[in-house]
Parts: sequence; structure tokens; C-alpha cells
Amino acid sequence: MTRPTLLVIAASLMLAPAAFAATRAPAATATAAAALPASNPFAQASTLPFHYPPFDKVRDADYAPAFAAGMAQHLAEINAIANNPKAATFENTIVAMERAGQLLGRVRTVFSVMSGSNTNEAIQGLERELAPKMAAHGDAIMLNGKLYQRISALYARRDKLGLDAESKRLLERYHTDFVRAGARLSAADKDQLKTCNGQLAALSTTFAQNVLKELNASAVVVDTREELDGLSPAAIEVAAGLAKKRGLDGKYVIALVNTTGQAPLSQLTNRTVRERIMMASQARGSHGGQFDNRQVVLDLARLRAERAALMGYPNYAAYALEDQTAKTTTAVNALLGELAKPAVTNARHEADDIQKVIDAEKGGFKVGASDWAFYSDKVRAERYNFDQNQLKPYFEMHSVLTKGVFFAAGKLYGLSFKQRTDLPVYNADMLVFDVFNEDGKQLAIFTLDPYARSNKRGGAWANAYVSQSALLGNEPVIANNLNIPKPEAGQPTLMTFDEVTTMFHEFGHALHGMFSNVKYPRFSGTSVPRDFVEYPSQVNEMWALWPEVLQNYARHYQTGVAIPAELLAKVTAADNFNQGYKTTEYLASALLDQRWHQLTPQQIPSDVLAFEKTALLEAGIDFAPAPPRYRTTYFSHAFAGGYSAGYYAYLWSEKLDADTVEWFKENGGLTRKNGDWFRTKLLSRGGSADALQIYRDFRGRDAKIEPLLERRGLAGK
Repeated sequence: MTRPTLLVIAASLMLAPAAFAATRAPAATATAAAALPASNPFAQASTLPFHYPPFDKVRDADYAPAFAAGMAQHLAEINAIANNPKAATFENTIVAMERAGQLLGRVRTVFSVMSGSNTNEAIQGLERELAPKMAAHGDAIMLNGKLYQRISALYARRDKLGLDAESKRLLERYHTDFVRAGARLSAADKDQLKTCNGQLAALSTTFAQNVLKELNASAVVVDTREELDGLSPAAIEVAAGLAKKRGLDGKYVIALVNTTGQAPLSQLTNRTVRERIMMASQARGSHGGQFDNRQVVLDLARLRAERAALMGYPNYAAYALEDQTAKTTTAVNALLGELAKPAVTNARHEADDIQKVIDAEKGGFKVGASDWAFYSDKVRAERYNFDQNQLKPYFEMHSVLTKGVFFAAGKLYGLSFKQRTDLPVYNADMLVFDVFNEDGKQLAIFTLDPYARSNKRGGAWANAYVSQSALLGNEPVIANNLNIPKPEAGQPTLMTFDEVTTMFHEFGHALHGMFSNVKYPRFSGTSVPRDFVEYPSQVNEMWALWPEVLQNYARHYQTGVAIPAELLAKVTAADNFNQGYKTTEYLASALLDQRWHQLTPQQIPSDVLAFEKTALLEAGIDFAPAPPRYRTTYFSHAFAGGYSAGYYAYLWSEKLDADTVEWFKENGGLTRKNGDWFRTKLLSRGGSADALQIYRDFRGRDAKIEPLLERRGLAGK
């Protein structure tokens, strides 16, 4: 199963100007720009290489005035475009909008990075304050009648303007964006929409902040070292360190991550402790107190349904999917429904195998959610004669990164990487690299923030500090964020295979951003439909197990000896192990996402947990030992992370991914010829053409579903 990533994608065009662009603001904005003191680090474009953000100069107090000046400047630019007495042209309207919002883009980029990766109370407070203001700012642009009239007039003449293909698509996308934002609504409906958008922005922020705060509050305290039997000495020391930081000397703290499943569950021999961890994980956001998200969920679902109805759609999912490659709820429901039954059937078979191990040990209990990871590893060990802990000594983080992820990129695309330590970082653990093409020309700057922190949101994601654009003369600066537990000082970072695959996955997003070769910021890098954006990153996961790559990076951190051939064979053979469970937990979340967002305003329930239970039961995926990867009350993808009605996208994209993996294998695998073709035909094009047409240009046909079914063990089911 792919690793859900929370990739940061702008919800609308006017909120996603190219970061740290060097383009000079129009004269009409001079007053607004002058309102921001030159001492503010956002007042001018960054002078660092590739306009890399000046993290060392930014203070919390700089954000609010920069946002205020940035929004004022952006609106001045937009009003100048809308009120231009000259007839609308592609240059004075569409291109002018692409150039607008530079100051706002600079501050918004850094603030978004800090709020996700290095937040604090001041940032969270400003985030709550800004959410409705930014929503109102977006509405002021997207609901500007004069501006829409200019765009509409150009759209009506689009075939007569002599535009190249990318420019014509840009005009079409602007028209679609404005219509979908409500540009055609009546004045009264626009007012209602503005109110709704402001409330949605505030609620999404509340949801996200509740999830992060409760992750820290719900950490499990363990009294004795004996109760942690099964954990490695290094993991126990980390738990002791976390306890000490909380003033709990002599105790141990197990920190939680945002998924339902928790890594220690695969190692802890003490069932009571495992049950405590699983109970704490699943209860988040739903047991009262200041971080309870149940009412927030109901309000978000209702407001989204009301917004969709206002726009003329039967439900929010119908509105959201219309602009994705899936297009309809019917298509998504069919895909999820088709896989639910065979996935649960496979999971039940896997549960039977686990139960046999429990019974043989005279455990005297039925396998539950807290038991699955621990006992499935025993089944794996019995079936393939190895367990996951055998692998970790071979997966030291820097080796995985430089000799695995970077090595594969070098073989496939001719890239090389040089670490640099002169650029500012917001956390000392960040790694920064210059990225070069084979001809020696610098392509991009890449950063990695690898470790989990209490002030960093869960999951893994990629974002662009600077998006490539020929129009603005910008080259890409791309970041990856992971949440690997940080070892005690002086200890190596040994990764699970899941974490290894996640690193390859996120770098797939980075490649998509770094290889971007488009003119307009609107189409840069990962600015593609949500159900297409995960596809290139999923493809990059294949190299984690590619023999040539694996043998290069999987070396014992103490001896340097390569992973033994017999262990490698077992890893490869076990790659599809536990697919019933993995598919079921993912599908359960994807189905919940659709059920919540296919409701009408009148259908919003009063009890979140009861609705969740019924939805899973009706979908035939209510298998307690394999709970949803995210339950509703901590489902940030769906309620705070830009994947509302879109969590299906990982599976939808995986169909393209599995078919592409077959293409690579059919054509010789890890070769420059294959990499150049994939880069040129697909990765470089961003959103500059229809996503599925880009796929056809690469593959020569539409994707087939058979490779996906085979991968997940569902073929013939």
C-alpha cells in the first residue's frame, strides 16, 4: 500500500503565487509595498540562491504585517487588472494575474512551512486569525465581477487568440477556477458563499490544530522498563527521554503518530500496553475535552454540503470530483466498492493465520487491532523466515538517502547531489542539497526535514519553497518532510522498511517539482489533479526494492556488509505480504471520506462515531482487527489537509503507478533511456496539459487495472 502523503497543494490560484519570485511588482502596488518596512524579511525577494527562504531572518512578529501588506498589494494588483480601461488581452489579464501576489507568496510560503513543520503558540494563534482573512481575500479576487468579465470575454475568443497550447490551457483553467469559485452566482449567493468559506477555513484550522495537540496529549505513559519488552534498547532510551522532558523521570512515554496503527505495536510483547496504545490512538478527537473534533467534523461536513448545494451540486464530493480525473462519485464508488469485498476477504484469511499463532501460544484471545502488527510479523517470520527487525540495521537513514534515493535518481535521470551547510534552516536536523543535471548545470535545491517533533504535524509530505516558472525566471526549491523517530544523541537512525519506502515516495514528489519545465506558475510541478499527484511518487517507490538500488544502500550500519542475498530474497518475496490488511485499512478511510462528503445538508448526522460505524458496516468493510487508517476525528487528509473527498486518490493513482511499473520492467528497468522518457513525457509537464492525456503520451495508451489487482493480491478474487 502506498504511504499517504500530505503534499501541500494550493486550494485556489490566487493563494498560490510563485514563492520568492524576483519579478518586480507593478507601480500600482507601490503604496501597499511601502507599508512594509524594508527590515521585514518578506519585503523583498530573497537574495539567496534560487530565492531560497531566509529562515534565519524570519521572526514570528514578521508574519502579520507581511500578510497585511501582501494581501493589500495583491488586491491592488488585481484591481488594476480588473479596472484596466483597455480591452482584455491574454497579456494584460491572464499573464498579469500570474505575475501578481509576489509579496503574499513569499510570506505565505514560509508561514505554511512553519505552521506544519515547526509551529508554536504564536504561529498557531496567527493561523487561526488568518484562516478567515485569507478565505475572504480569495473571495475578493475570485468573486470580482469585472475581473471575471475580462476572463470570460477572453475565454469566448480562446480559439482566435493565437495562443500556444500551454497558454490556451491557462486561460481555460482560469475560467474554470473562477466558475467553480462562484463567479457566476448572484450577489446574494456570493455573500452567502463568502460567509461559508470563512467558516470552513476557520474550522479546518481548528481541526488540524486539535489533531496535533492531541497527538502530544495522548502519548502513552508506561511505568516500567519491563513493560516495554520487545522494543530495542535505543527505542526504550527515546521513550525514557520523552518522559524526562515531561518531568516523568523513571517512566517511559510512547509518542503517537497520526495514523491509527503505531510502530511499537509490532514489537511490544506486553498485550496490555499494546491495547493501551491502540485505545489511545483510536480515541483521539472523540472523548471530550478541548481537542474533541466531533462537532468540528459535523460543522465542516454541513458547510461543505451547503457550499456544494449553493454551487448547484448534489453534494460536496460531486463538486470536488468534477475537477479531478475521476470526474464522478459513481466512478469513485465503483472502484472502492469493487475492491472492498476481496480486500476484507483477504484480511480475514490473514487474521485466521494470525489466530493460529495466537492459539499455538495458548494466548486465549481473539486477534484484535492491537495484536495485528505483532502477530503478523510472527506469521511473516514463520512464512519467510525473517522479521522486520532483521532489516533495520541495513537501513541507516543517510545511506538510504544518498546511496538509495539519490543513487536511483542518478541512474535513472543523471542527477547528482552536493550537500551544503551555508543556507539557513529552521531546524538543525534539516539537510540541504544542490541538485545537478548530468551536464553539471544546477537543477534545483532540495531539503529534507527527517525527524518527528512535538511541534511538527504527523505524516510525510512534500512542498515547494519556490516553484519553477519560465515566466518568472524561477528555479525550484523543493522540500520533503518525514516523521522518523529521532534516536538519542550519537545513535544511528535505523529505519523500518515502511519508512524507507516513504522516503522514496516523497522524493517522487520532489522529482515532480524539480523536473517541472513549464512557463506559468499555475502549472508548475505538482499542480495537477489530486488523484494524479500521488502517481509519480508511487512510481518512485519501486526503486526501493530494485536489486541494484537495494544492494547499494542496504548495508549494515556497523560493518558495511551488504544485505545478505537470502534476506533480500525474503524481503522481495514478502513484499505483498499482509496486503489484505493494508488494503482494508486504506479503503475504510477512503470510503469514510466519500460517505461524509456525499451527504446533503439535510443528511448530516448528529453522532459522528455512530455514522462512522454504520458507514463501514454498509460498505462491508467493518473488520475490527483492521480499523481505518484514519478514523474520522483525526482524519486530517479529509478535514484539514486538502484531500476532502479525495482520499481515494492514492488508489486511483496506484492504477497508473502499477501500469507504469510494468512499463519500466518491460523496457529494461533502471536505465537513463527510461528515465529520460518518463521525465520528458510526464514529470516535466506539471499541469500544462490534461493529466490523463499526459499519461497517454507517456504510456501510449490508457492504464490497465490488472497490474494493480495483481499487486494487491486481488486478481481473480
